Amino acid sequence: MSAPKPAAARRGGRWIDEWDPEDERFWAEKGERVARRNLLFSILSEHIGFSIWTLWSVLVLFMGPEYGIDPAGKFFLVSMATLVGACVRVPYTFAVARFGGRNWTVVSASMLLLPTAAAWIVMEPGTSYTTFMLVAMLTGVGGGNFASSMTNINAFFPLRKKGWALGLNAGGGNIGVPVIQLVGLLVIATAGDGEPRVLLAVYTPLIVVAAALAWRYMDNLAPVTNDTGAAKESVRDGHTWIMSFLYIGTFGSFIGYSFAFGLVLQNQFDRTPLQAASITFIGPLLGSLIRPLGGFWADKYGGAKITLFTFAGMAGATGVVIAASNAESLAVFLVGFITLFVLSGLGNGSTYKMIPGIYHAKALARGLTGEEAAAFGRRLSGAAIGLIGAVGAVGGLGINLAFRESFLSTGSGTRAFAAFLVFYAACFVITWTVYLRRPATPAKAVADEKADDGDTEQRHAYAGV
Repeated sequence: MSAPKPAAARRGGRWIDEWDPEDERFWAEKGERVARRNLLFSILSEHIGFSIWTLWSVLVLFMGPEYGIDPAGKFFLVSMATLVGACVRVPYTFAVARFGGRNWTVVSASMLLLPTAAAWIVMEPGTSYTTFMLVAMLTGVGGGNFASSMTNINAFFPLRKKGWALGLNAGGGNIGVPVIQLVGLLVIATAGDGEPRVLLAVYTPLIVVAAALAWRYMDNLAPVTNDTGAAKESVRDGHTWIMSFLYIGTFGSFIGYSFAFGLVLQNQFDRTPLQAASITFIGPLLGSLIRPLGGFWADKYGGAKITLFTFAGMAGATGVVIAASNAESLAVFLVGFITLFVLSGLGNGSTYKMIPGIYHAKALARGLTGEEAAAFGRRLSGAAIGLIGAVGAVGGLGINLAFRESFLSTGSGTRAFAAFLVFYAACFVITWTVYLRRPATPAKAVADEKADDGDTEQRHAYAGV
């Protein structure tokens, strides 16, 4: 996606034909006010989208023995929702430029009524497992809302504000996970664990409200167009795949643990649905709230440094979880698991800040300056965001499948956590090697620069992303 130049006027409502957030005068007089308004209602729609995407992490708590589905089957149900949510992120990213950010927000929010209505119809004992799986897959459309929302908001804000704006947008959306878990807790505590349709009745009008407010208050940016050349270039760029790998570690962990937390508590520590629901919201809530702080710190100190710290902490927290699992200590397990949520949220904010920073640094390494460099960065980062978000979300699928296999083979999640520990260590090494490592001496730096045609210069630039 790109928004460097005014485009020909598009007919229809609420189209903005000229948009240049890097122009400080434009930003102060008009741009900031418009961007903040769009950010607010983007957050609302994405928030509901996340809630529906993670709907089955709550519905499985209502599925007692009468449903005839074992723990492995439940992990597979939530995995299907994760998979579809990851896959639809790519087309959702390109839909913003094709239809307009405001228009697509209305459409994508309205589509959330489909999985909600389907769940209302099938949510009762006696329904086949295949039917449950198909309906769970439908909720994946809520995962696509994140990609289109982030792509849209990325175009509204200048580079110096992207960490904060993208962090706030994503964090507000991520809060949809603990909110639906809290609503599920309230339903179980008041109506009992046999009334899942009460939860669905709460969210149906909220979906309508989110779509209506987006229609009334958001805008389309005419200069934002699909750039197939940028998309192809981002696919060929190694940094897109490196950041996708790192985003698996941060967002993949956040969404995967969000889906799995309640099931792990039920099956590893014998918690009842009410006991599990009373705890599961805490981790996603804290992880969501800290995401904007991760973006803010990344703006201030550099995204790579915050991301490095995040993976070191996640590896340590995973070690605590493994020790607690072996000792069968629920209290220590909860401390470690909730810390994983907090650190994944922090890393979500810092990694998304790194994306536009990396491509801006790449432009500087090529000798571009000023608006030319900013335009290059916007063009490639906009194209890369959807792909990175999609691949990162696949990490949630991996986490739930790992838990499924671990519980099938050993009856606990310890083996899965051991695999996660190795993965976080790999993410730490890659972050340091690619984005923070510096040449040892000035003489070696000169030699390296001649040998690798600018790679060393890029490493210097990337150290601050």
